[in-house]
Amino acid sequence: MSNYKIAFCGLGSIGKRHLRNVCEYLNQKGNTFTIDLYRSKVGSDVPLDIRPLVTSIYSYDDIAESNIMYDVVFVTNPTSVHYDTIQKFKHRTKSFFIEKPVFDKTDIDTSLFEDLKDTICYVACPLRYSAALQYVKQNIDFSKSFSVRAISSSYLPDWRPGQDYRKCYSAHRDMGGGVGIDLIHEWDYLTWLLGTPVETYSIQRKISNLEIDSDDVAIYIGRTSTTSIELHLDYFGRSMIRTLEMFLPDDTIRCDIEDGRIEYLRTGRVIQLPSERNEYQMREIEHFFEIINNLISATL
Repeated sequence: MSNYKIAFCGLGSIGKRHLRNVCEYLNQKGNTFTIDLYRSKVGSDVPLDIRPLVTSIYSYDDIAESNIMYDVVFVTNPTSVHYDTIQKFKHRTKSFFIEKPVFDKTDIDTSLFEDLKDTICYVACPLRYSAALQYVKQNIDFSKSFSVRAISSSYLPDWRPGQDYRKCYSAHRDMGGGVGIDLIHEWDYLTWLLGTPVETYSIQRKISNLEIDSDDVAIYIGRTSTTSIELHLDYFGRSMIRTLEMFLPDDTIRCDIEDGRIEYLRTGRVIQLPSERNEYQMREIEHFFEIINNLISATL
């Protein structure tokens, strides 16, 4: 049994999900823990179901004047402030769980990485843990694939029920929004399955009537040494589509990640592997704690 001292930076929709899942997981394992919450406005309301899970609430300025050391810091605030948050906590934690994407720009002081060389830094990309993509990883030989085609299309106003989509970070370029960096799950699993492309091209822009200033479409083409890649991302699709199509010598296989359905289009074989979102996000939390406890390699 372990005792963990944990900090959460930010409490948006994904922060609340991770916080609940961390508490559920550690309770299941019989571990003890405390959770400190850091917010830009300490007096902001904390949801009633979250408040009993939080030990203390601080402002970000408090960390500079304290000697607190954490086992884990969860960085779940807007992407645009990730860099500053990690800077503030880099000497106050043994490990980071960083919500994707890590940063919203590349012109940063890279000396930060040297400061973090002995710190575990995990970037959240939970789609890898879905049952459908786990099947693809274990059963498809991508060295023989001619081409893959992936799409993630959804309607931004439907993402966060009860919240004005125009006020969320996704809607604003200066907060780290835009499909090119907001929807990195697809590039994450594509490189996980295929390796890093040797060549890529993209078109990214705002084209819909959504009231946002971030890019709402990104279209990529690329290739590895053996396989061509097509990827479409958007914020304006009125019906959720999240699929991966794989063109192989003997069959064409469609993986519907949202429904957990694998279809072999030539032979007609169908495999149903449902995976509710919180199930695979819980598997990610479990994997993360196994990493920081040296129970498993960081490579999935």
